[in-house]
Amino acid sequence: MTAQFSNFIAGESVRAARMLPNINPSNTHDVIGEFASGSAADVNNAVAAAKAAFPAWSRSNPQERHDILKRASDEVMARKDELGRILSREEGKTLAEGIGEATRAGQILAFFAGEALRLNGEVVNSIRPGVGIEVTREALGVIGMITPWNFPIAIPAWKLAPALAYGNTVVIKPAELVPHSAWALCDILHRAGLPRGVLNLVMGKGSVVGQAIIDHGDVLAISFTGSVGTGRRIAASCVASTPMKKVQLEMGGKNPLVVLDDADLRIAVECAANGAFFSTGQRCTASSRLIVTEGIHDRFVAALTERMQALVVDDALKAGTHIGPVVDAKQLEVDEGYIALGRSEGAKLHWGGERLNRENPGFYLQPALFTECTNQMRLSREEVFGPVASVIRVKDYEEALAVANDTDFGLSSGICTTSLKHATHYRRNSEAGMVMVNLPTAGVDYHVPFGGRKGSSYGPREQGAYAREFYTTVKTAYTFAG
Repeated sequence: MTAQFSNFIAGESVRAARMLPNINPSNTHDVIGEFASGSAADVNNAVAAAKAAFPAWSRSNPQERHDILKRASDEVMARKDELGRILSREEGKTLAEGIGEATRAGQILAFFAGEALRLNGEVVNSIRPGVGIEVTREALGVIGMITPWNFPIAIPAWKLAPALAYGNTVVIKPAELVPHSAWALCDILHRAGLPRGVLNLVMGKGSVVGQAIIDHGDVLAISFTGSVGTGRRIAASCVASTPMKKVQLEMGGKNPLVVLDDADLRIAVECAANGAFFSTGQRCTASSRLIVTEGIHDRFVAALTERMQALVVDDALKAGTHIGPVVDAKQLEVDEGYIALGRSEGAKLHWGGERLNRENPGFYLQPALFTECTNQMRLSREEVFGPVASVIRVKDYEEALAVANDTDFGLSSGICTTSLKHATHYRRNSEAGMVMVNLPTAGVDYHVPFGGRKGSSYGPREQGAYAREFYTTVKTAYTFAG
C-alpha cells in the first residue's frame, strides 16, 4: 500500500478529501507516497488554531522555546542521512546534497534555539525629565509561509525556526512537488514539544491553499519564496488587505560570475561548474551568466567543457552521481524551451543540452553551455532555473562589472580574480545582496543574512540575527516616574 500523509492542524493529523502522489524524478515509477491536498476550509481551521495558540506561545518562557528547537535540531542531526534520502528521492538532488541540506536544517534550528534566548531590547534616556523609555521586540502573530520545491527542508527550516523562536504561530504550505521533507520537519517539531496550534501544516496547491493563506484576515505576515510573478501578486495583495500584512519575498536571480584574465583557471572552472550546474542548476543563486574577459575566454570555455564532460548525470540516490534529474516534466520542458530559445537568438550551444535516458525513467538533462551570448538575449536576462549557463565575452573588468549589474535581479554575484584591487572594487560596486570572491555564487552560511536587491528580494532579510526584523515588531514604551 502507498503511504498516506495528512495535514497537521491544531496538533492533530487531519485527512484531506483529495490526495496527491509524490513522484520520484529519478524514477517516475516510484511513488513516494500520497500527500494531503488541502482546501480553503483546512486553511481556515489552521489559522484559527494558530490564532488561539498565539497568546500563550508569544508569552512563553524563552527557555521553553529554546529547548523545543534544540530537541528538534538534535533529531534532525541524528536522522540527517534518512532525511537527506527522503529529500533526494522527492526533489532529485544527489544524496550528498540531500544529506547536506538536512544537516543545514538542523544547524538552522540550533542557531535559532540560541536566538530565542538572545532577543534583546534597549533602555534609552528620554529628553524629558522623569521619563523612561524601553524599546522591545514582540512577536507578530499568525504568520503564513509558502515555500518552494528546490530546498524542501532548508527553506522551511529557515522560515519556521525564527518564527517560532520569537513567539509567532505558523501556517505553512510547502510546494506540492516536495511535501515529504516539510512534513517530516513539522512532525519532528511537533514531537519536540510544540503546543497544539503553534505550527500548522496544510499541503496542497498554491492556487487553493496558498491563496487562502494570503487572503486570510487573521494572517498578519506572509513569508514567500518562489517566482517573481507570484511574489509581486502576493505583495500587492498584502498591501491591499485589511489589516495590511507584513511581507517578505525571496524570488529569482540571474546571477553573474565574472572571470578575469588574472583568475586562477582551476578555481574559476570549479566555481562555474558548481554554481551553474550542481543541484541541477535549480538554485536561485545559480551562476547562469558567466562573464569572461577575452584574454582567458577560450581557455576558460575549453576547461569548463572538459569539466562538464566529466559530470555524471544519473539517479540522485546512486553512488557517483554528480547531477540528478530536473524536478519534474514541466520544469524539463521549460529548460528545453530556453535551450531552443538560446539557439534561435543566435547563441551557440557549445556543449550539452540533450535529454538523457538512464536505467529508470526520469527527467534527465545534460548540462548546457552556451557561448557567443550577449547580455541582451532573453537567455541572459530571464531565469531558466535549470542546468543552463551562458558565456558572455567582455573586454575588461570595467565592461564585466557593467554587464554583471545590467540585470533586473540582484541576489548573488561572484568574481574570480587574483587582483585585490578588482576584488575589493567588485565587492563594493556589485549590485547584489551577496557577493562571492573566488567562490561559487551558490552556497551560503546559515548565521548571516540572505537576500538580494531589485527583483530578487523584497522586505527584510532571511536567516541569521537579521531574521528578527521580519518576525518581530518593535514597541517603544514611555513611563513617567514622577
